[in-house]
Amino acid sequence: MTQRLISLCLTPCLLASCLLLPAFGARADELPLRKAGLWEMKMARANSSSPETTIQQCTDEASDRELFTTFSPMSKEVCSRKDIQKTATGYVSDSVCGAAGVSITSHAEITGDFSSAYTVKSTSNAQGGPAAMQGDHAMTIEAKWLGACKPDQKPGDIVMPGGLKMNIHDLDKLKSLLPKSMQK
Repeated sequence: MTQRLISLCLTPCLLASCLLLPAFGARADELPLRKAGLWEMKMARANSSSPETTIQQCTDEASDRELFTTFSPMSKEVCSRKDIQKTATGYVSDSVCGAAGVSITSHAEITGDFSSAYTVKSTSNAQGGPAAMQGDHAMTIEAKWLGACKPDQKPGDIVMPGGLKMNIHDLDKLKSLLPKSMQK
């Protein structure tokens, strides 16, 4: 039950991470870090019966850098292509990544700024794995800066739906919950 609950709570966050992983892992030095404080991220999948998911993350420069460097080695292991380009309105990322028999080709457009609000619009095509994962998918992530972190939060804290709280410093612990084929 606990593993299922964690899986349900983390799935939207992991999906968002998979979509952003190639962008941040590819050339994180070109992407600005987010303004320190509390960020709210609303994730909505197009043509899905899944409800919009909202998470909050308390961040500072060190935790944002850690998030990028934690995912960067994973990106090198699972992505055969990861390109990011600066555009007039933000960034565009294209990638091909695979793990556990699933291959995902994705395209993401990131607009806005990293000090008040930004939007990520992504499309992806997944091949292999469970039938529910296969095919074309579209997701929009709207992020906005809410202000200072709450008094009981520390940088790196992520509050998931239902109040489940984790910290990016604990990502190695979360990897142990993934299937062995994805724990590289």
